[in-house]
Amino acid sequence: MLHVIATLIRIFYLRLHVEGREHVPRTGGCVYAINHTMGPDYVIVGYVSPRQVFYMAKSEIFDFHPWLAALVAGAGAFPVQRGAGDRGAIEQAANVVRGGRIVGMFPEGTRSRNGQLQRGKTGMARIAMMAQAPIVPVVVINAEPVLRDVLKFQKRPLVTVRFGAPVPSAGDVENPGDVRRLTTTVMLALAALLPPERHGYYADADAVYQSDAEELGLELAPVPVRRM
Repeated sequence: MLHVIATLIRIFYLRLHVEGREHVPRTGGCVYAINHTMGPDYVIVGYVSPRQVFYMAKSEIFDFHPWLAALVAGAGAFPVQRGAGDRGAIEQAANVVRGGRIVGMFPEGTRSRNGQLQRGKTGMARIAMMAQAPIVPVVVINAEPVLRDVLKFQKRPLVTVRFGAPVPSAGDVENPGDVRRLTTTVMLALAALLPPERHGYYADADAVYQSDAEELGLELAPVPVRRM
């Protein structure tokens, strides 16, 4: 039912161009690292993904009514206990990935108002490392007008979605340097899928690695990305 509704919305309000779906593993768990703009990124990625994507949702939503719980779960959400802290939420998400599913994460944490990449947070890398699963970089380009101009009856915007090659989750999750290194590697992979004007914080890779090293007091060399 939700897919039919999304299809009708797509027909009337946007045009879609999708690249790289062949990079998504056909089986097994993985993490999508998705850029976060002012558009409906999570809906668009869930719609075009070759496999269902699961997102975190507050557990209270699932307790409100059984029908609502079934609808939210069917849409690809899983409950996260409030008050459990970041570690608890990360462990819950890692268990979903261990179960062979895809968890969608927005490593920037908050929406980018100008569409440029912000510095990535480490939760996405921690989940993948704990589950020993690859991270697939995914970018959504030009989704901002979809909701902003919905009542203006303008030409449907062309929204591009790109799936990149999986990044292995190498390293020790208890090592801050390894976690930050993997986070930066994935964020630079996201930047490579975006137009140059959207690279934002990751426009200069050398400067990013230098900033990481200064923050942690570590020598952070780039991690080579092995194609899977």
